[in-house]
Amino acid sequence: MPLPPLAGGTAGPAHLRPLLDTVLEALHDGATRRDGPLPAGGPHTVTHHLHHTTGPLIPDQGTGAHHALRTLVTALAEGAADPAHPHCAAHLHTPPLALAAAADLAASALNPSMDSWDQAPAASALEAALTAALAAEIYPHTPHPDALVTTGGTEANQLALLLARERHGPVQTICAANAHHSITRAAWLLGLPRPVVIPAPTGVMDLTALRDALLNNDGPLLVTATAGTTDTGQIDPLTDIADLTTTHGAELHVDAAYGGPLLFSPTHRHVLRSLHRAHSVTLDLHKLGWQPASAGILAVPHHHDLDALHHHAPYLNADDDTDAGLPDLLGRSLRTTRRPDALKIAVTLQALGRDGLADLIDRTVTSAHRLADLIEEHPALDLYARPTISTVLFRPTHTDDTTVATIRRTLLEQGHAVLGRARTGNRLWLKATLLNPHTTPDDLHNLLAHVTHAHAATEGSTPR
Repeated sequence: MPLPPLAGGTAGPAHLRPLLDTVLEALHDGATRRDGPLPAGGPHTVTHHLHHTTGPLIPDQGTGAHHALRTLVTALAEGAADPAHPHCAAHLHTPPLALAAAADLAASALNPSMDSWDQAPAASALEAALTAALAAEIYPHTPHPDALVTTGGTEANQLALLLARERHGPVQTICAANAHHSITRAAWLLGLPRPVVIPAPTGVMDLTALRDALLNNDGPLLVTATAGTTDTGQIDPLTDIADLTTTHGAELHVDAAYGGPLLFSPTHRHVLRSLHRAHSVTLDLHKLGWQPASAGILAVPHHHDLDALHHHAPYLNADDDTDAGLPDLLGRSLRTTRRPDALKIAVTLQALGRDGLADLIDRTVTSAHRLADLIEEHPALDLYARPTISTVLFRPTHTDDTTVATIRRTLLEQGHAVLGRARTGNRLWLKATLLNPHTTPDDLHNLLAHVTHAHAATEGSTPR
């Protein structure tokens, strides 16, 4: 077998081009065979088909580049839950923009490693410019805000608690029952006290309970609020929370992994009023930013807030190199080797501009309200509440929770729709998290038709 070519250098593009043709054909063929938002048949069927199709993954004799790409990419696409399909709407799992995926290809081909300048000269400069620009969107009134690129909301939340611990010692975290599970996990990983969890009876943090928690717990205290909950997409009352934390001398972190990009929409940014008052903010652009995973951000109001992350490894950031002007990148992450995820984000922001990104956000939120309208008008469906961002909870009327769960699994088994589930108001709901700006009214009608047909079939099979 000839020596495999490399992706980089001046010859790299010529080596990539025929391989990319094979990949693109395989993606098309796999999606055509699937013909829906996910493969039908459930886990056993999908697993059996994948193993049968791919054969041994480590053969004695290699099959060659084109055969391997064609076989495995086709199998993966055929067996994918495709977030680009309008009926794939269970999770905060976005359909990435083509231009962002193309930029990600360039990042893979160049393969900068973001742990030292001599591995990523231009990429490190680009990341610094991007993080400063994004931080300025969140903290427009501070002179030197900053941000880090993370693998997503979970890592960003962990970093926020770590920075608070480094500022104050073993901080006591206070969060609401609507907070993301990564808050509790971060406290555990960092050896912090278990978070005080206060009620969220209406889906958002209860202010009276927060006031009591601030009065009844000793400092230092860190309140973590949520701007876009995983279950309902609701946003905690950020101004009131910021007022309470200021009054009681507590710090505030806002997990805006879902809702943060609303800042780019003049129509919707008002729901994030007072976000700039937080001591740290999580943002996740592989949600409402249409980036391939991963594309998380942790922003802080002052660049010195990140000083605690500094780490010294002489082979990467020797003092004399730093003194001579080579940028020190180790303090930009807890990871060592990491991809230049800033590239795809920067390409997207430059290509679309503020207006283009706002249009995507507004279209997506409008689709969610259109779906809510259809549910309210449907005599056999109940709507939980009007959407705050793009999450819509609903369920068939006069149905128990077991039937709701069965409907969801039936749709998965049939390959007709990917809907999530959320328990709120002491009931189980189907969850549609709309993130596809190309979704049409017909797509929404058809999605509800799948639900009502599955409900009818489920009720018909239930013994009387």
